[in-house]
Amino acid sequence: MTSNDVTTDSDKNIAERSMSVGLRALNRFASSPVVDRLGLRDPAERFLHGASKTTMRTAATAGRTFAAAQRLTRPARQPRAEGSGLFDLRPTDEQQMLRESVRDFALSELRPAAQAADDACAVPPELLAQSAELGLTMVGVPEELGGVVEQRSAVTAVLLGEALAQGDMGIALACLAPAGVSTALGLWGDADQQATYLPEFVGDAPPAAAVAVLEPQPLFNPFALATRARRTAGGFVLDGVKSFVPRAAEAELLIVAAALDDSGPALFLVESKTAGIGISPEPGMGVRAAATGRVEFEDVKLPAGALLGDGAAEVYSECVALSRLGWCSLALGTGRAVLDYVIPYVKDRTAFGEPISNRQAVAFMVSNIAIELEGMRLATYRAAARADAGKPFAREVALARRLCSERGMAIGSDGVQLLGGHGYVKEHPVERWYRDLRAGGLMEGVLVV
Repeated sequence: MTSNDVTTDSDKNIAERSMSVGLRALNRFASSPVVDRLGLRDPAERFLHGASKTTMRTAATAGRTFAAAQRLTRPARQPRAEGSGLFDLRPTDEQQMLRESVRDFALSELRPAAQAADDACAVPPELLAQSAELGLTMVGVPEELGGVVEQRSAVTAVLLGEALAQGDMGIALACLAPAGVSTALGLWGDADQQATYLPEFVGDAPPAAAVAVLEPQPLFNPFALATRARRTAGGFVLDGVKSFVPRAAEAELLIVAAALDDSGPALFLVESKTAGIGISPEPGMGVRAAATGRVEFEDVKLPAGALLGDGAAEVYSECVALSRLGWCSLALGTGRAVLDYVIPYVKDRTAFGEPISNRQAVAFMVSNIAIELEGMRLATYRAAARADAGKPFAREVALARRLCSERGMAIGSDGVQLLGGHGYVKEHPVERWYRDLRAGGLMEGVLVV
C-alpha cells in the first residue's frame, strides 16, 4: 500500500465519523418552518444534499480519551471565501437559513429554560445535547475532517452566536465554548493536533472545552499574562490561574494562554485529566448558566506537541481578536432580546390612562436602543467580514468591542429602566440580560469565531 493510499483511507475514516450528527443538524435546519417563510427551500435542499455527500458518522465517546486514530500528512484548513469586491454584509442564503434555525431553537428551547439555568448555575444536559445536534462545533472544522461549512467564515459564526444569545447569553456561552476550541484547531492546529482532537468535535457528544485566557486580576491585559509556561527537555511546564472558564468542572480539553519563557503569550492544548490541575466554582454576576469556574495549574507537564500554532505572536493576537468578536456577537443577541421585549411592554403598560409608549422620553429610549444596536451590529459584521477576506481587522475589532461593551451595558440598563420596578425583579428577564451584558466588556477568550 502506498503512502497516498494510507492518506486516502485516513481521510475517509475521519469523514465517516461525522455523518450522523451532520445530517441530523442539517435536516433540522431544512425542516424548520423559517426555510419556507424566507423562501430558502431550494438553497436548503441543495445545502443538505451537498453536505450529505461529504459528512460521515462519529460515534459518541464514553470515558473520553483523546488519541489519533489515523495519521494526517498535513493540517487541513478551510479555504477563504472569494470576495465579490463589493461591500455587502447581507447574509447568504445558507447563512440566513442557519441563523433563523438557530434563532428558533434559542427562542423555543433556551429562553424558557434560562431563568432556571441562571439560578442553578448550570445548563440542563438535554439542552447541551440538542445544541450539539445543531452542529455548532463543526462550523470551524475543515470540511475534509467532517465540518459542515465549506469555507472559512467568521461572519457565519458571529451570526450563529448572535442568534443563540437571543435565547440566553449564559446558555449560549456554554454551548459555543467547545466551538471556539474546534475553530482554533481548524485555524492553527498542526496535523497531529487535528488528528487527535478534531474528530471528537464532529461527533454526537463533543467534549466540554474552552479557550482559557482571562485571569483573576484587575484591569486584565491578555498580552501581559501571569500564567507562565517554561520549556523543559520533554515539552513544557505550566503554572498559573484562569478565571471564568465555562463548564470548568466538566471540561475535558482547554486551550490555555500563557507567557512562554518571557518571549510572549502562546496557546497550549491541555487535557483536564493532566496532573496538577485544580478546579473550583466561580459563579459571576452574569452568564451564570455557563457554570463558570477557576482553573489552577501547578507544575502541569505538557508534551512538546501541546503548543498551538508554533507559539507565533500573530496566532495569539488573532485568537484574542476573534474571541472579542465572539463576545460582540453574544452582546448583539442579548441586546436584540432586550429590544424585542421592551417594545410590546411599553405598548401594553399603561399609566395615567394611556400606554407609556406615548410618552416621548419612553419612545426616545426605545429608539436609542434600536439605533445603538444597529451600530453595534454593523461594526461587528464589518470586522468579521474583513477577517474572512484576509484583510487587517484589528482596528475594526477594537471599534466593535468598544461599541458592544459600552452600548451593550447601556442597552441592558435602559431595558431595566423602561420596566421600572418590574425591571428589578426576576419575574421579567431584563434584569438577567442587564447582568449578562456587562460581561461583554470584561471577558476574554472562550469564543473564537
